[in-house]
Amino acid sequence: MNATLLTTKLHVPLPRPDLVPRPRLIQRLDEGLRLGRKLTLISAPAGFGKTTLLSEWVATADRPVGWVSLDEGDNDPARLWAYLVAALQTALPDVGEAALEGLRSPRPSTIEAVLTSLINEIAAAATPCILVVDDFHVITSPQVNDAVALLVSRMPPQLHLVVSARADPPWPLARMRARGDLTEVRADELRFTEAEATAFLNDAMGLGLSVEQVAALGGRAEGWITGLQMAALSMRGRDDAAAFIRAFSGSHRFVLDYLVEEVLDRQPRHVQEFLLQTSVLERMTGPLCDAVTGRDDGQAVLAALDRANLFLVPLDDERRWYRYHRLFADLLRSRLQHDALDQVVELHRAASRWFEHEGLVEDAVAHALAGQDLEHAARLIEQNAMAVIAESKVVTLSRWLEALPIETVRARPGLCVYHAWTRYWTGLREQGEQCLQDARRALVFETGQAERGEDERRLIAGRVAAIRSFYALTYEEIPQVLQAAQEAVELLPAGDYMRIMAVLALGGAYWGYGDGVAAERVFTEASTAAQRSGYRFLSVSAKCYAGTHQAKQGQL
Repeated sequence: MNATLLTTKLHVPLPRPDLVPRPRLIQRLDEGLRLGRKLTLISAPAGFGKTTLLSEWVATADRPVGWVSLDEGDNDPARLWAYLVAALQTALPDVGEAALEGLRSPRPSTIEAVLTSLINEIAAAATPCILVVDDFHVITSPQVNDAVALLVSRMPPQLHLVVSARADPPWPLARMRARGDLTEVRADELRFTEAEATAFLNDAMGLGLSVEQVAALGGRAEGWITGLQMAALSMRGRDDAAAFIRAFSGSHRFVLDYLVEEVLDRQPRHVQEFLLQTSVLERMTGPLCDAVTGRDDGQAVLAALDRANLFLVPLDDERRWYRYHRLFADLLRSRLQHDALDQVVELHRAASRWFEHEGLVEDAVAHALAGQDLEHAARLIEQNAMAVIAESKVVTLSRWLEALPIETVRARPGLCVYHAWTRYWTGLREQGEQCLQDARRALVFETGQAERGEDERRLIAGRVAAIRSFYALTYEEIPQVLQAAQEAVELLPAGDYMRIMAVLALGGAYWGYGDGVAAERVFTEASTAAQRSGYRFLSVSAKCYAGTHQAKQGQL
């Protein structure tokens, strides 16, 4: 062996004292050997336990193993091949001398000649072996990558190559996959399962967490092993485990330091800027990123980040939509707040405009609120509230309205109506009457809005009446139910959601009076009208009321 080589790079890392056995992954690696595949690729972001898994597997391997851990200096072809040959020689001592002589010669052989010699010697070996190359992502030299790809393509069956990296090497992996030459282990498989997280946190780290606490912490870390390890180290000796888990995020000091040093600071400046600016997004696609960043390379950058395993989670099979790992997103948002707080509002507003243009109302409203664009948010909510109600997303609408300043709501009679409706369904009924009064007052003294036409004013008045009928029904004020419901039916057009709700209230009033025939007729009419208008949830509710009445009448 060349005396100038650093021998510690050739040592298999010792098993960690807190090692969690992972038989499901060991079996996956064994499968690659059993099926005679050329290459096993373990590709995942930093901290997903790639090296730990390989060291566990190597300890159980049924054939000799050579190991080399790479660093940036190995982008020199001669140095890299010296280390690869030296690693091979720890498994097959008689292999590689001719290749090393070619590298040491005063007139060094070409890399292709060295490779040819090495491949021939491996092919002549009687014993099959494994070569593990850890941290291959540090190799950025196209020349080195091409040479290793050539080795992989011409590799004899006596050698099985295992590559661990934070990003896929630029090799023809699709071709190898199609030929059955490739075994892959990626982040989704490396994530700790709930059982593995329990074994790590409670058995290895001795934390004694409950099932619910393990699930909460594992969900927050999304199975990221280093994230769980840092959380465990921070929780030792604490009495407030539940509070810590609730607060655990990418801005926690250990996680922050690790992600900054190992991930963020290693990216080029333009990538860092992209990551920070797009961190305001819960999910993202290329055109959305372009709208937020003002660039035109969003999809290309996302694809590059995906290939680089940069804590990006694909949300569809086409890899058009993505999100960041939650702890990584926390880090990015924390850094953005610290370094570029003045950008945050405009980034959210740009996202809101894009989502509105695409018809994705819920996202548009969320970003308008986050961007403190209250008038824009109020307009979006008022325009889309009935559609949200029809989809039975009353809690979503309630959250939006409660996020607006009360003065903004009171200035718009439509918003007052929806506020009264959401408060009815979210248990704040005692506050709903004030909302209805605000709606009537806003219709009379409305300012800052375009003048409303008579049809729109009737619509709002009719919806106020419909909601009043429900409030009266709750308090069993049957005469008031009849009066308000009939007023709503007269004011609102056929097919209007709130008109159908008023008809339901009318059926409840008839039922309260003991007129079962009229109640059943009205419920059936409401169901038919709801189905005709496309309100399926409302149609089902009306049918349930009719069916309940029939059951009570013995009409089974």
